Amino acid sequence: MNALLFIMLQIEEVGSAVIDTVSSVANQAQAVENELSIWELTKTGGWWIMGPLAVLSVIAVYIFVERFMAIQKASKDEGGFMNDIKDLISNNKVDAAKSLCDTQDTPLSKMIKKGIARIGRPLPDINQAIETIGKLEVSKLEKNVAILATVAGAAPMIGFLGTVIGMVHVFFDMANGGNSLDINLLSNGMYQAMVTTIAGLIVGIIGYIAYNVIVSRIEKVVFILEARATEFMDLLHEPAN
Repeated sequence: MNALLFIMLQIEEVGSAVIDTVSSVANQAQAVENELSIWELTKTGGWWIMGPLAVLSVIAVYIFVERFMAIQKASKDEGGFMNDIKDLISNNKVDAAKSLCDTQDTPLSKMIKKGIARIGRPLPDINQAIETIGKLEVSKLEKNVAILATVAGAAPMIGFLGTVIGMVHVFFDMANGGNSLDINLLSNGMYQAMVTTIAGLIVGIIGYIAYNVIVSRIEKVVFILEARATEFMDLLHEPAN
């Protein structure tokens, strides 16, 4: 009877120990989960790496929004605009055609206005003037676009720099730890190294996508300008036919 009671007491103690262990592990996991936030990740990565990445992300978003809106305005292709220009030119109302261009603040209107101002000169000169204005307007649309490409390339490299520095700290601690290595200390160093890589990749992906979207929009504007320039030159050829 005493042996049975002893065994039951032992089982009860083991059960209590298991419950306490499970509870402790659960509490630790909950604490880690609560700490794993964007703010904690930022602090873990170190401001000397996460700070520049945050600045690059803000720059990329700002340039993308600003350029997207500017290109959206420039790509506005009013079908009636070219029809009105054709009617005015056909009726020799050159001044009215210039005034119509002044009411449109777009690369297309500026390009057509330059062509109208050159009417009476040789057609190659008119075509050259139109192409020059078109290139200038496209270069304005490409303002700061190269910075997006720089962000897309530099951000992952900065993140990788943080990773390398973090791993150097890990190996330095291992070398100085001797036979008594602190697993928590090593894991913190590796944790920091991985966080900077993730942050750099996120910013780089944002910059890469933004760059390609803007470039594709600019190519669309170039296509519209080329098409309308061809229409205008065809219009100047018509009286000679």
